[in-house]
Amino acid sequence: MKKYLLFVLLLTITSVSAQQINWMTMNDALAAQKRQPKKIFMDVYTTWCGPCKLLDKNTFSDKDVIEFINKNYYAVKFNAEGTEKITFQDFTYTNPNYQEGRKGRNATHFFADALKLRGYPSLVFFKEDGELIQAVPGYKTPQQLEIYLKMIANDDYKKLTTAEAWQKYQDNFKYTF
Repeated sequence: MKKYLLFVLLLTITSVSAQQINWMTMNDALAAQKRQPKKIFMDVYTTWCGPCKLLDKNTFSDKDVIEFINKNYYAVKFNAEGTEKITFQDFTYTNPNYQEGRKGRNATHFFADALKLRGYPSLVFFKEDGELIQAVPGYKTPQQLEIYLKMIANDDYKKLTTAEAWQKYQDNFKYTF
């Protein structure tokens, strides 16, 4: 009986810890959208960014965040100072000024520039056809991220055209994470 309980406990721990966001590249997400339309959620980070690491540790490890993102979005992890080639809206973005082996900050990827990102982390949302919806800058806890994830997944953002409408939406939002 003790061996059985230990086995069940280990199985439970393994399945819980194994749950993670299904990250992919932007090119893979755009290709997936062509097969099955779904919005894209992009985590834009840098290797030196402390809040980016906290986002991974505290927010992207939360079971509710993981489940919601995996169900409703193609999740993209994008290094804003990396070397990935991204073809977006018939243009290929690169990072030609990247310096291999450089410590700390590196050159900014042209795709991050195209998205007009000025800080990291930034959480970027795209429509089912790949068109940009909005970038949300800064670290977010699971509870802070929930309103954005659900508002965009449910297309509620389309109705929020004034600051007053956004405030009312926030006041009436029912948090579950």
